[in-house]
Amino acid sequence: MNSDHIYNVGLEKNKANYTQLSPLSFLKRAASIYPNKVSVSYGDTHYKWSETYSRCRQLASALQQRGIDQGDTVAVMLPNVPAMYEAHFGISMAGAVLNALNYRLDADAIAFMLEHSEAKVFLFDREYSDVVKGALAKLKNKPLVIDVDDPLYEGGEFLGEIEYEDLLKEGAPDFDWHLPDDEWDAIALNYTSGTTGDPKGVVTHHRGAYLNAVSNMMAWSMPTHPVYLWTLPMFHANGWCFPWTVAAMVGTNVCLRAVREESIYALIKKEKVDYLCGAPIVLNMMANAADHLKQGIEQKVNIMTAGAAPPAAVLEAMQRMGFEVIHVYGLTETYGPAAVCAWHEEWNELSIIEQSELKSRQGVCYPMQENLMVANPDTMEPVKKNGETLGEIFFQGNIVMKGYLKNPDTTAKAFKGGWFHSGDLAVWHEDGYIQIKDRSKDVIISGGENISSIEVEGALYRHPQVLEAAVVARLDDKWGETPCAFVTLKDGEESSSEELIEFCRNNMAHFKAPKTIVFGPLPKTSTGKIQKFKLREQANQLT
Repeated sequence: MNSDHIYNVGLEKNKANYTQLSPLSFLKRAASIYPNKVSVSYGDTHYKWSETYSRCRQLASALQQRGIDQGDTVAVMLPNVPAMYEAHFGISMAGAVLNALNYRLDADAIAFMLEHSEAKVFLFDREYSDVVKGALAKLKNKPLVIDVDDPLYEGGEFLGEIEYEDLLKEGAPDFDWHLPDDEWDAIALNYTSGTTGDPKGVVTHHRGAYLNAVSNMMAWSMPTHPVYLWTLPMFHANGWCFPWTVAAMVGTNVCLRAVREESIYALIKKEKVDYLCGAPIVLNMMANAADHLKQGIEQKVNIMTAGAAPPAAVLEAMQRMGFEVIHVYGLTETYGPAAVCAWHEEWNELSIIEQSELKSRQGVCYPMQENLMVANPDTMEPVKKNGETLGEIFFQGNIVMKGYLKNPDTTAKAFKGGWFHSGDLAVWHEDGYIQIKDRSKDVIISGGENISSIEVEGALYRHPQVLEAAVVARLDDKWGETPCAFVTLKDGEESSSEELIEFCRNNMAHFKAPKTIVFGPLPKTSTGKIQKFKLREQANQLT
């Protein structure tokens, strides 16, 4: 409408009728209304929402006093401990951008990310001191390094200028923070491995984080005061926005440093956990745990999983234990979950096998994502909803990233045609539910982590005996998928699977190394392109 339209004249946006959307407001509300409710539980440490709010304000205040300004990057490399949760609020309260790093990566990758993001401050847990030391040695401009001392962990070494708790003492618990001037301002930076070159930095904004935090509770019918167990790493797409969701619902964050079945079951019973997220490997771990660990759970436990759908046997085992599993799908570029296999009551009458087939679908649009379609990536025409025609998954809406940091060409390509191109290939069923059939980018999803096949191939090509290498996903009952490498050696050269796997483990993060090596010539097209679809078939026929 024109500015002189009757619904515009004298009806301008002002402080009384407009506030920027930011998940930071959830924390202020939680502390104001339920100051004495437990916010964070970790071992013998318990914080109330009033205390968490004060600690986050101290962090923000201390960072500003240390020179952190609007839009500066603060990197963290932490397990799921209270400091990691506080970082999701305190860093943004200072006007800075949170860059949560994957602690499974190697020194080269961490160094690249710290340099690329121009990180001014780096908080890390001493468990990762070897990798951090190696990364810092590669940097010309080193950030201010802050040690986070977890009394529940022994080992590692301190490398920083100050310890986290001492840093907080520098800040004011009543720090007068404010919402961002623009809800489009960056709130977080998350690196995704992609398939070519260096990792891409996904930039997200306050508006999207706010909306997907609310979308989570809507999709999951989450009630007030949930008890949420942190089995999902908070570095993974900011824990799918659940740090902010739990604050919005004034729940309890039960922190878990290392994901082990004994700890999971012990905390579910001790803390009365009723919500948790995790990759299918976590569900598989829980389903195959010793029977005595599973005894004594009295409450209903809701589980959200993403990635490859859990096998029917796992779903059946979870249902027998009274666990309710919901399947979602998304990417780092969509703040985590952006589609959900929304359940219909009539499906409860089906057999467990039929239910698992339905749950394997990635589903429909998340509540606050605007549009989802499966279409021809060249014409952008939607495919037929027949469950057979293959197309690419596209998203459109408020929970799509701002773009890739310092990478305008890749950003423009990702948004070509006014949609975000996921790179995932799927079919569209008649009822509007989508189902992934392949990944056009050849990303291997192992235990919920993305592994670039090209990165693994690059490591293999550095081996002196290797002539050619191609890496594909091989289905795995435990991990969902694992890297399987097909290798051709140079004439007259010899090597072994064990040698090549060890070489990869010494040159990249261990979880990215191939689990299987197959020697022999690689199938190619007439133009010399390796036919990976044939290799995938071969990989899954191996015994």
